[in-house]
Amino acid sequence: MIADGHDTRVLSHGRRRARSVLLLHGYTHSPAQLDPLAALFFARGYNVVVPRAPGHGLVDPDGHATVTAAGLRAYAAEALDTAAALGAETGVLGVSGGGVLATWLAVRRPETVRRLVVLAPLYAPHPSQVPPAARVALRVLHGRRLLPDRRSSRGYSYRAVAQYLRIASALPRAFPANGPARVAAVLAPGDTTVDGKLAFELPERLARAAGASLTLDTLPSHLGLAHDIISRHRLGEHADVLYERYAALYEDA
Repeated sequence: MIADGHDTRVLSHGRRRARSVLLLHGYTHSPAQLDPLAALFFARGYNVVVPRAPGHGLVDPDGHATVTAAGLRAYAAEALDTAAALGAETGVLGVSGGGVLATWLAVRRPETVRRLVVLAPLYAPHPSQVPPAARVALRVLHGRRLLPDRRSSRGYSYRAVAQYLRIASALPRAFPANGPARVAAVLAPGDTTVDGKLAFELPERLARAAGASLTLDTLPSHLGLAHDIISRHRLGEHADVLYERYAALYEDA
């Protein structure tokens, strides 16, 4: 059962517009995480689609542990179809696990995804969480449900995280030359959840292959942010400034 206020959002101006954007929330979160940013894009004239990922936003707080790589890919592809129908130009902004799916869409559907922004993308865990030598074991043994599930200190299901890692690991070494025209990645210096090197390296390679404009944005350390750089309760007094910053990165302003 879906919890109140956590289902899919579609913010439409009632007709197809010049621009639409697909916003993909992070793992263990729901579309509510992106409400302020969705409202900002809508006010700027975009049609906005914020879908609920499988197993997320449920009354059962452990529902996210049931996600599969195939289910996540299907959800993201269907959501992109919806967004593309609402705008002549479409882009994707994804947070954490949503950033993995956003990148997968940009690679899989380069003719559709013209702008890509990833916030703290979970291409791989931070080395302090999972040593590089153990990543394959996590991805295979937990990803294929060969081991009992475990929970990290953040409450992350190993099985669920492994599904995102399976998608990330399957991204091609050679990115498409007809990819997005605009790419940006954002990371907080205090993020000990994701591999910061990969968080910038993959978007940079994707942008280079496509000849896209690129921004790799490290947030100021004085903000004291860690992995969650989108939820309003985490951003506090800096929230509105950061939402404007993310929208500007998307628009290459």
